[in-house]
Amino acid sequence: MPASTIDTGTNELLCEVDSAVATITLNRPEKRNALSDFLTPALRQSLLDLEARIDVGCIVITGAGTAFCAGGDVSGMGSAKSSSQDLPKPTTEGAIRSLQHKQETLTLRLFNHSKPTIAALPGAAAGAGMCIALACDLRIGAASAFITTAYRNIGFSGDYGGSWLLTQLVGVAKAKELFFTARRVQAEECLRLGIFNEVVPDDELQARTRELAQHIAAGPPAALGYMKENINRAVTGDLQTCLGLEADRLIRCAQTNDHKEAVAAFLAKRTPTFSGN
Repeated sequence: MPASTIDTGTNELLCEVDSAVATITLNRPEKRNALSDFLTPALRQSLLDLEARIDVGCIVITGAGTAFCAGGDVSGMGSAKSSSQDLPKPTTEGAIRSLQHKQETLTLRLFNHSKPTIAALPGAAAGAGMCIALACDLRIGAASAFITTAYRNIGFSGDYGGSWLLTQLVGVAKAKELFFTARRVQAEECLRLGIFNEVVPDDELQARTRELAQHIAAGPPAALGYMKENINRAVTGDLQTCLGLEADRLIRCAQTNDHKEAVAAFLAKRTPTFSGN
């Protein structure tokens, strides 16, 4: 099946589906792919739309140019837009609820997404951009990539789940260090800390990401979705809760045609072809 382009409603976010892999590209290279009032809503909607795509088995999120995502666009912070100068200023509680909703429909939606997700980092991932990468299931970094919490540099405490997501990967003390200092964590250190799953030469990032994504996308969709659900639950649930969920999901897998196909392929010593049924 030929590649198809999905209209996201803005040139700041590109989306293409090819060989069961959806590639979402943050496309503001002149701003190091910083989030914007056009890019971010389009990303939220694209993630929601891809949930229902039966022709998508894996999602890749990457950035155009030499950065992944610089987080919020600092150049627009602290300056009122001309179109909103006459609007009433939101209350503190209103602003909190608004940010909570934005977080839940971006990083929480991404973390809980039914499809396996890969962040491919050609360069910097900072602040909320780091959080988007951390909310993905896997991360492949180019050799020149790095992450930084960045929040202290603009007097912020953090948002979009970074404190939780980073702590799960590196532990409490290291997460505090990275938030308190906002230092750059280069690719090789990210690999040692478990933030990156792989580091590859810059010119091999796209090919290696495509190879891994296509391999994952060729797997049994129901089983992969349940694997992700089981592991996500393991982060917060106790063993008994996880055992219960694992039993439920495995029995459901046993009832799928993909399971029957996998067994038949194993016995015939051939590669299974999964249909998602």
